[in-house]
Amino acid sequence: MVDGATSGLEMDQSHFPPIEDYAFLFDCETTALIAPDGAVEWQCLPRMDSRSVFGAILDRDAGRFRIGPAGVDVPSARRYIPGTMVVETSWWTPGGWLVVADALLIGPWHHEDERSMTHRRAPTDYDAAHVLLRLLRCVNGQVQVDMDCTRGFDYGRLPPRWSYTGDGYHEAIAEPVPDVAGPPASEGGRPRLRLTTDLNVGFEGPTATARTLLKEGQRRFVALSWSKHAPPKTLDEAVCRLRWTCHHWQHWLDRGMFPDHPWRGHLQRSALTLKGLSFAPSGAIVAARSERVAQHCFPGCLA
Repeated sequence: MVDGATSGLEMDQSHFPPIEDYAFLFDCETTALIAPDGAVEWQCLPRMDSRSVFGAILDRDAGRFRIGPAGVDVPSARRYIPGTMVVETSWWTPGGWLVVADALLIGPWHHEDERSMTHRRAPTDYDAAHVLLRLLRCVNGQVQVDMDCTRGFDYGRLPPRWSYTGDGYHEAIAEPVPDVAGPPASEGGRPRLRLTTDLNVGFEGPTATARTLLKEGQRRFVALSWSKHAPPKTLDEAVCRLRWTCHHWQHWLDRGMFPDHPWRGHLQRSALTLKGLSFAPSGAIVAARSERVAQHCFPGCLA
């Protein structure tokens, strides 16, 4: 190579993955985009048109939530569990294999004794649980696992303040720093975010961190929640609620008519994706998953 020249590979390198490499999660009230390295890089809460709490897809300092093996950023395989919106990522490391399942949980209808403040149409038998669940399982050998959760409220403009709840190291909450925060969530502001896990959590500035060594057969869970609905408190409950979510999406697909054809899986995936672009409380269809990104980057473009 001539001195000073730049190879085509170096010119094409970017810190941002191609948009098609992101996994898409939804619960019909909010969505999340997960990069190949296991980081949630886009999520707006509590609704799809809210301001972001994870915005690294726009700016690497705007918040992300990564869980994966220490020192390994490229997974061996990724897939949606068939018929569901649950993403499963498999990782090889020099010490063993790790599988991470990610989902926005769905559960039974919550408001049995009160009316929902968001739904404008007749509710169904199920509802968004307002929980992002991340379930880890070591399937072979042993794997060092890292968790880093750096929230950047309002596209990264408002840093979070972490604090423990309870007596141990398994629950924490994040709120915008008081002197720069807007109104509380109850007044249309930003939600308080709760982290619940069986890992031991610590804080490093604006980041909640955890590290553990998983051995063959061991599992751990991390749940991020943002409403009064309770997240899973134990591993068994997390596994049960993930299974409920899988069955929900599979049963939803059962009501469709899909031909016995090699492309059937693609048709079902398209149906699930379109479902993910609907807002259950009103029945409205989101123009595009990147709508809030565009609105932030190019104000007025959606008017």
